[in-house]
Amino acid sequence: MNGKKKIKVLLAKPGLDGHDRGAKVLSLALRDSGMEVIYTGLRQTPEDIVNAALQEDVDVVGLSCLSGAHNHLFPRVAELMKERGVSDVLLIGGGIIPKSDVSELKKNGMDEIFGPGTPIKTIVDFVESNRKR
Repeated sequence: MNGKKKIKVLLAKPGLDGHDRGAKVLSLALRDSGMEVIYTGLRQTPEDIVNAALQEDVDVVGLSCLSGAHNHLFPRVAELMKERGVSDVLLIGGGIIPKSDVSELKKNGMDEIFGPGTPIKTIVDFVESNRKR
């Protein structure tokens, strides 16, 4: 990690989505790559996620959504982060997200979106290369 401090990542499942296998796999992969990972579990509100990010002083917030509510939940997390002055935290998302939604999500505060089948190394490399602090 080029002499920088260990990257601290918060992974969260916003909304009512009850499927978290992918988030758990990613959590272990990020940990195995040398990052500190906090997984908040299922059914988190955007407010819960931002509060946890602030309390844990994370470098990255990763959101996972398989329910189709990403167009509402992801921008809400980004909006709350902006309101709370959390501009130095990388905000990424993944799940079952149509490619047609990606540009709008990025306009609304997401730094990157990873779709199904994205190699874990791609996500790890992105986080390591794009951390903001």
